[in-house]
Amino acid sequence: MFWPRYCGPHFTPGTPSVRENIPAEFTTCYPRSEESPPGILMEFSNFTGNRTTTPQRHLMLFLSQNILLGLLMTSSAAQAEGPGCHLPTPEVSGLSKDGDILLGGIFPLHDDVEYQEPTFTTRPAPLTCQRFQLQNYQSLQAMVFAIEEISRSSDLLPNITLGFRIYDSCRILQRSLEGTLWTLAGQAEPLPNFSCQRTLPIMGIIGDASSSCSIAMARVLGLYRLPQISFVSTSPLLSDRKQFPSFFRTIPNDDFQSRGLARLLIHFGWTWVGLLVEDNDYGQQGGQILKQELERLGACVSFFETIILSKANRNAFHIIQVIKNSTATAIVIFATDAGLLPLVDEMVRYGVNGKVFIATEGWSISSTLAMDMYSDVLIGTIGLTIYNGPVPGFEAHLNSVHHSRSAENGFLPVFWEEAFGCKWRGPNNITSTWDNTTEWCTGDEKLENVHIDYNNIYDTRIPYNVYTAVQAIAWALHDLNSHRPEEEQFFNGTSVDIQEIKPWQITQYIKKVHFKNKVGEEVFFNQNGEVPAQYDIVNWQRSTEGGIRPVTVGGYDDRAPEGKNVIVNVTAVLWPSQTNQIPVSVCTQSCQPGFWKAVKEGEPACCFLCVPCPQGEISNETDSVACLKCPWDQWPNLKQDQCIMKVKEYLTYEDALGGGLAGLCLCASLLPLAILKLFVYYKTTPIVKANNCSLSYLLLLSLTTCFLCSLIFIGYPTPEKCLLRQAAFGITFALCVSCILAKTIMVVIAFNATKPGSHLRRWTGPHLSYTVIFVCTLLQVLLCVSWLFITPPFSQYNIYALPGKILVECNEGSSLAFWLMLGYLGLLATISFIVAFLARKLPDSFNEAKFITFSMLSFLSVWISFIPAYLSTKGKYMVAMEIFAILASSSALLFCIFFHKAYIILLRPEMNTKEYLLGRVVGQRKGTVVVSAL
Repeated sequence: MFWPRYCGPHFTPGTPSVRENIPAEFTTCYPRSEESPPGILMEFSNFTGNRTTTPQRHLMLFLSQNILLGLLMTSSAAQAEGPGCHLPTPEVSGLSKDGDILLGGIFPLHDDVEYQEPTFTTRPAPLTCQRFQLQNYQSLQAMVFAIEEISRSSDLLPNITLGFRIYDSCRILQRSLEGTLWTLAGQAEPLPNFSCQRTLPIMGIIGDASSSCSIAMARVLGLYRLPQISFVSTSPLLSDRKQFPSFFRTIPNDDFQSRGLARLLIHFGWTWVGLLVEDNDYGQQGGQILKQELERLGACVSFFETIILSKANRNAFHIIQVIKNSTATAIVIFATDAGLLPLVDEMVRYGVNGKVFIATEGWSISSTLAMDMYSDVLIGTIGLTIYNGPVPGFEAHLNSVHHSRSAENGFLPVFWEEAFGCKWRGPNNITSTWDNTTEWCTGDEKLENVHIDYNNIYDTRIPYNVYTAVQAIAWALHDLNSHRPEEEQFFNGTSVDIQEIKPWQITQYIKKVHFKNKVGEEVFFNQNGEVPAQYDIVNWQRSTEGGIRPVTVGGYDDRAPEGKNVIVNVTAVLWPSQTNQIPVSVCTQSCQPGFWKAVKEGEPACCFLCVPCPQGEISNETDSVACLKCPWDQWPNLKQDQCIMKVKEYLTYEDALGGGLAGLCLCASLLPLAILKLFVYYKTTPIVKANNCSLSYLLLLSLTTCFLCSLIFIGYPTPEKCLLRQAAFGITFALCVSCILAKTIMVVIAFNATKPGSHLRRWTGPHLSYTVIFVCTLLQVLLCVSWLFITPPFSQYNIYALPGKILVECNEGSSLAFWLMLGYLGLLATISFIVAFLARKLPDSFNEAKFITFSMLSFLSVWISFIPAYLSTKGKYMVAMEIFAILASSSALLFCIFFHKAYIILLRPEMNTKEYLLGRVVGQRKGTVVVSAL
């Protein structure tokens, strides 16, 4: 059992007396309060035997204490100095200032440590910190400034003076733990569970910067629920309230950063992205979350490479080859500036240019990388960084720092040497090396005369977080005091009431703290102890002094609605090409409207083919994954990016085709009427008498109706037109062909009736021809009426026949009825043709059968040709084809049967005499009889 040399266990009144063998010198300082929860930092009195403990508890306390002691001991055995034994812990020191309430601070003022090889024969030498960081010293001064501002405030914790104990962790886990215990113990030798500060309670600790150091601190401080607020630690692991119940931070965790980076990439249209990550929790966890978020947003990762920190060159050659071979222009680097520096050196060496690097907050504002030698590689870099909040009055405080008023500050001499490039004489000298050119520090140097990272108030991102953290603890104490009974409030400045405050009480009030800082921004913590995620977007541009500098060009706010949380002033962004044209980083160029994305088999989703939309479909967005069908009455335009109204097509009178056919129909219908008038006028002439006037008149009238029925096919297909047009066509043509068939039959009967003993003489009258016409026409009428009653034609919109058009047409109702009607006409025409063909060589001087044969041959030729032509056309051209067939067949009948007769009547009147006709058949009585019969 080891007893501390300077501090002894605290025994509350009423407990058994102290053992006689404990020296009095061990009772000069006091342990932490008994109300603290049990944990690693246990009271040593638990091992004295004065309290009853179970074997399990005894073992737990023993193991937990020895684990922590192992972290603090720098040799494997205790050494005896003077009376009794003591823990051989190193003495540590930092910046201290007394007050009614103390706040601890752990800052990495140095970013490197010099290790010495252990000999195991002498006590290990303390770690030596290297490379003093002016930016981190600025963060320390932010804590000092905030504490002094609160101490002067009459509204926030009035009559209370805040003090601090600040320690330099050098980014080393061991020193972070040493500083934590030194802050809690209040003495040079940090001891577990002992506090040698009687009236200066620690109300919270600010720090550390590194996530790994903060995790180690949080595991210790969480045992007592002592609040810890980090200003830079971003590991998502620290959001676990079960492991770290008293940890808070004023910076969003890396999960928010990963989501912000993903949305930034999508904002610029970069869907083909490379990822470089450090081989630590910061890089690996952040990179994986970013990859998942990118995939969720529809982007793809071209490559995912790890920067191996254990290698001096960071595996640079392999990474550079991957970058050069990749088609990805945008590359996200999840790393810190220290881990990235060797890789950037190699990029400069191998000339990696033309890539846009997306920076995380770990290096997005790094002054180490913002040098002229790296400008060719890193120019145009864009990324997220910590929100740059203003700290009013902070600039004056920074420039007021002077060694004469801060004698207790152990960090000031090294800061002074680093800031002014001078060295102190005597014991204040830090490096202990100088020569004839050395410039000595006088103490009269003015900070406002130099422009260094320390007094750069244009970048107060981390100091703002530190300032906010101190304010949060102060407001929590203020709220805690407001809820205490009046007699227990500590505004009177007494330390008795202050000491009664328990750490878990402060933690509880920090959880609920909600206030506005001096610039009006709200500060509060969510259920995970984090402030709302808010980042600045910076772009690396060339500076006038040489090198490159980060310029704020936008921001990201996770609280904003989706799609509006990224705001970038694109015109202010300068890309690697030194232009404002946004670079393209896609596996495949975007599919324009009118196309859709077809994924390539075996390739990422971002590598696709742009396929035109199918007929009748459109895509009105870029990179559409599917095409949309247009409504039934609309059709895609030529680009297939929008639907337009379909053109309603039908044969109209305004159309050139429709108008021409209509005019032709009217003109053609006048010819039969003209011939009819001619026949009526010359009805007494032999040639008219020879053609059976009544049949000729009826045939000419039917031909006129055949021509005129074509007009029903032109114009908008109303239901009435659809009902009448085919029936009218079929009946008029049936009448026409029936008349011709009657004429043909009469020719044959008239010739055969002249034979001796023929019984056909009684059929040579007009009754037979009328009967033939009536019966043949009646059959067609019955067929058409049945058609109209059973399956009548109707008007319809045909949206499938022709792309982009709505055919307004008549649906015939029954195709069978239509073809039966047309076939019946063909049957009549065929019978007429056969009969006329057989009678073409009858011995007469004016054989009508020859002309009927030619007319029927023309009629059948037209309608046989009509069938394939009709079936191969659509829309108005189908209607035009039927009209043309009607006109052609009607014209053939008119010209073949009546043209030569009209020619003789008008132009060869000498032939229109009975003598002429009889003169040509002298001595052939049979022929005379035939002519008379006709």
